[in-house]
This record gives sequence, structure tokens and C-alpha cells, in this order.
Amino acid sequence: MCQSHEHESHAAQPQEVVAGADPTARDYTVKGMTCTHCAASVTEEVEQVQGVTGVDIDVQSGRVLVRGEGFSDEAIREAVDEAGYEVVNA
Repeated sequence: MCQSHEHESHAAQPQEVVAGADPTARDYTVKGMTCTHCAASVTEEVEQVQGVTGVDIDVQSGRVLVRGEGFSDEAIREAVDEAGYEVVNA
């Protein structure tokens, strides 16, 4: 069952930017996403992390590609958690 249908969406808190960070693209694997609604929930939360400029999600594989600069793995994990899912590999 799609977890996001059971959870209310909450805005993620702004995250601190890491000074001097280079533009980055990082892959994460997220557990539990099963539909486009799930992907939309994760995208909405991750896009609110300061420094994130783009998010691409492949629901079938659970792959989340995050682009931007100055964001931390911890900030992404917190945003995914806020959407009701879990990062299992970063």
C-alpha cells in the first residue's frame, strides 16, 4: 500500500547550506515508493531542502537523483522521512 496516502504532507524545515560546496548530483535509494503519488510526495519534500535545484525519481527502482549544491545527505534523509519514506542507500 502506498505509504503517502496514509501520511499528511508536512513542509520540511529549511536546511543550512554548506559553504563552498560544488554543484552536485547524488543518487539515493528510497524504500516504499510504489506509485506516482509517492514520487510526488518525495519530490515535494526534497525540493524544499535549501540548495536542491532538481529531483528525478524512478519509482520502479526507488532511485532518487538530487541535483544542486550545498545540501547534505542528512537533509535529504530528513526530507524523505518527512514524506513518509526511508533512504536505504545514499
